[in-house]
Amino acid sequence: MSNKKSKMPSFDRATFKRLFSLILKPYKIRFIIVMICIVISALATVAGSLFLRTLIDTYIVPLAKDPANASFAPLVGALVVMGIIYAVGVIGTYLYNVLMVKISQGTLKTLRDQMFAHMQKLPIKFFDTNSHGDLMSLYTNDADTLRQMVSQSIPNFINSIITVVAIFFAMLFTSWQLTLVVVVTITLMLNITSKIAGKSGSYFIEQQRSIGKTNGYIEEMVNGQKVIKVFTYEEKAKARFDVLNEELNTQSFNANRLANILMPIMGNLSYVQYVFVAVAGGLLAINGVGALTLGIIAAFLQLSRSINMPINQMANQLNAVVMALAGTKRIFAMLDEHIEHDEGFISLVNVKKHEDGRIEETTESTEHWAWKNLNTGSLTELYGEVSLKDVDFGYTEEKLVLKDISITAKPGQKIALVGATGAGKTTITNLINRFYDLDEGKIWYDGVDIDNIRKPDLRKSLGVVLQDVHLFSGTVMENIRYGNLEATDEQVIEAAKLANADSFIAHLPEGYQTHLKGDGSTLSQGQRQLISIARAIVADPPVLVLDEATSSIDTHTEEIVQKGMDALMQGRTVFVIAHRLSTIHNADIIMVLELGEIIERGTHEELMALKGQYYRLYTGAVELD
Repeated sequence: MSNKKSKMPSFDRATFKRLFSLILKPYKIRFIIVMICIVISALATVAGSLFLRTLIDTYIVPLAKDPANASFAPLVGALVVMGIIYAVGVIGTYLYNVLMVKISQGTLKTLRDQMFAHMQKLPIKFFDTNSHGDLMSLYTNDADTLRQMVSQSIPNFINSIITVVAIFFAMLFTSWQLTLVVVVTITLMLNITSKIAGKSGSYFIEQQRSIGKTNGYIEEMVNGQKVIKVFTYEEKAKARFDVLNEELNTQSFNANRLANILMPIMGNLSYVQYVFVAVAGGLLAINGVGALTLGIIAAFLQLSRSINMPINQMANQLNAVVMALAGTKRIFAMLDEHIEHDEGFISLVNVKKHEDGRIEETTESTEHWAWKNLNTGSLTELYGEVSLKDVDFGYTEEKLVLKDISITAKPGQKIALVGATGAGKTTITNLINRFYDLDEGKIWYDGVDIDNIRKPDLRKSLGVVLQDVHLFSGTVMENIRYGNLEATDEQVIEAAKLANADSFIAHLPEGYQTHLKGDGSTLSQGQRQLISIARAIVADPPVLVLDEATSSIDTHTEEIVQKGMDALMQGRTVFVIAHRLSTIHNADIIMVLELGEIIERGTHEELMALKGQYYRLYTGAVELD
């Protein structure tokens, strides 16, 4: 491990090249102006140092030799010229810094837009396998290190390189003998810099990973505060956080410890270099070597000091670049994740139904939907018949969750799925939604292979009420309208009444305009579930999936909601997953699943007469876990 961390981290050229192309594409002209300003700033620094020789030898020394006849006008003019040189440098530095801030913020905005847009297209599997807090870290910590690199590190690095090169040639022009002294000391400085930067750079990369893990854990603990307090898990949670935080602290300490000692070391070495140059210059001048004058020595000393600062900057910015590229690589890795595979050519459209049974597409909102083949233009009326044939599926290749599942739900039928946790009930509904793709078998929707239906259209035709309710920041009205963004206020209220949510909403401080925050934490679990049911009702889909939809509602409320649900289910195909078997005894078909297989199927009466697993579950001989 120690050998790995002492190794100089390789510069990620591929990531840098990709980032650079992202910057240049919209900001090519601005970046060219930045480069020009950097060159002007660097040349102004060199010109100012070189002008010091002229100032001393041409103006100050003659004045010192003959003060009686001295005229200060030429000296004042020379000082004005020198001031103009440095002023041009300052203006160049100011311009390129301002432009790079605009470029960095614009690049960051573009990246965030791309990340968020891409995230909406990623499959559910991606979010199942990645910590939400770690994903948030991409938008915050990793994006911020990228911003700092673009706005500060890159321009400073380029400026330092140009300045070093310009000063080096200026030194050669001034005195090649003294330049050799500087080359020796700079070689020593660069050798020390590379070793320290190599070690700290590796720690900076590990620091980025630790930040992502720590953020992920914090997000998980914040969301699970109620569970933590219920089970008095505070000390365990704190202990785990202490481990992660200590790991982050160690990586950050090691990285910054090495990075922070770099500046003092380089500063002291620059003083040593200054002394060497002064001593060497004095000895050469005394011995008449190189025709050194006081002005030349002073200018060279200024150049030697000027060359140290950009070298120090390059050393400091190297770690920032390595750390930022590590974060940028994580961002690009997310952008490179494969989006949901969708080759569907069948869409959902509104149709007008004539008395003779003909249907034709219409732009008006109607109660009739149809599948439209985008290749042929043919229409297939949507009835709500869903059929699964010989379906096999596993979240991993090693283990199948569903085995040889065949179900046919006729239009208007209520299909109940019963079984222990992990039997595969929710997985079946996830496959109907195409949150995951099948390993084997087929699923048909009104005789249409769902693989051919565009995913947004397929999901629009399905209403889902999940056991875990998620409410968004906004009003109650907006949360219900989430099921159909085009729904009117009247339709939203009607849906709430059907779900029996209207009575409690009316007692909220601002009724339907009451703002919800924190996932609706001020509401009871039952009230949140009622809003979720109203959201599905306003969508008015032909097929409903109720995944433990009433599990969080008390028995009394459940009776009220069930009446609304029964009215909602009229004429619709419904898949119900329920632990309370009393709520599904009127289902047309009940499927009993065990270890991913259907072991029993039939009506409530048929399964009770069979006296098998369903009978034992219903009579309490066996409990659902």
